[in-house]
Amino acid sequence: MNDQSIINKRAWEYRAYEFWNIRDGTPMEKAKEILKDPKASLKKHQHHFESIEEMKIGNICGSNGRKAVPLSLLGADVTVFDISEENKKYALELADCANTSIDFIVGDIYDIDLSKYTEHFDILYLEGGVLHYFNDINKFMDILFSLIKLGGKLILSDFHPLKRCISSDFKYVPEYFDKNLQKGDLAYKNYFDEQEQQDFPDVSVRFFTLSEIINSVIKSGFTLQQFDEHRGWNNENIPFEFTILAKK
Repeated sequence: MNDQSIINKRAWEYRAYEFWNIRDGTPMEKAKEILKDPKASLKKHQHHFESIEEMKIGNICGSNGRKAVPLSLLGADVTVFDISEENKKYALELADCANTSIDFIVGDIYDIDLSKYTEHFDILYLEGGVLHYFNDINKFMDILFSLIKLGGKLILSDFHPLKRCISSDFKYVPEYFDKNLQKGDLAYKNYFDEQEQQDFPDVSVRFFTLSEIINSVIKSGFTLQQFDEHRGWNNENIPFEFTILAKK
């Protein structure tokens, strides 16, 4: 595990289970929500998961299982890879409460067991903003390519690089081409009281341009099939996220 991953593991194991209970409710409460309509839990990506019964899906940086569990309920064989034991705890409890099962591997994606998982998955699904946790995006993408079966697909959704250049009051922030590792706030830090926030560890992140992301997909061997940009969560007329669909 490299230095960046060590920092991020320490961060994502700090009160993460507590946070998921605050934001998403208890695993039982979240399970009841998902069970009402598992496909709807996949939101804007649900059309990518038609007829997935018995398919092997790898959910990279799958966090608290909020996407893995509905995929499992839809009939897929789902494996989550994530760096946080706290995320694993919530995810497995969520799966149990939803009366389904998922595999959950805790570790650094750079250290994944390729002897076991090479050409293992029909689909790899990444969402929620994960690329900035990996300093070497080309190495990361090469690993993803090796995990997918021939004919399988990559569904990669992440924060749009332009989003970080627009402040909360919609002013321009000139940092698009910055390439250095940076310290950043843990994603859920603001859900806690200001006094408690003083104790939160930082994460280590490296942001990428859109061309770096797309080129890493192509260089690894994937065939790029579709690229979509998504508005802000409140329908703002700026790109907040994107989704790449690629095939091996």
